Amino acid sequence: MNPQFELFDIDNPCIGVCQSNKKGYCFGCLRSRPERQFWHEMTTEQRREVLRLIVGRKQRIEQMRQRKNEQLGFDFEEDVEVGELF
Repeated sequence: MNPQFELFDIDNPCIGVCQSNKKGYCFGCLRSRPERQFWHEMTTEQRREVLRLIVGRKQRIEQMRQRKNEQLGFDFEEDVEVGELF
């Protein structure tokens, strides 16, 4: 199979935030330290894989936020009728 010819470079996903969490992932672009450090040395396929990983990371973050919002939305002060137990 012939390799696909790339007409355009894959742009660096950096958005200029450049702060990392404890695990080393950037808050802005969601790349790991090695993904940021070696971006310019990566092949097109490696860059595509990093972008695919970023999408998955964004989805997991959104899911965590939704779960957190659902938990925070639960009203513990609300009186719930239990009915008679016996």
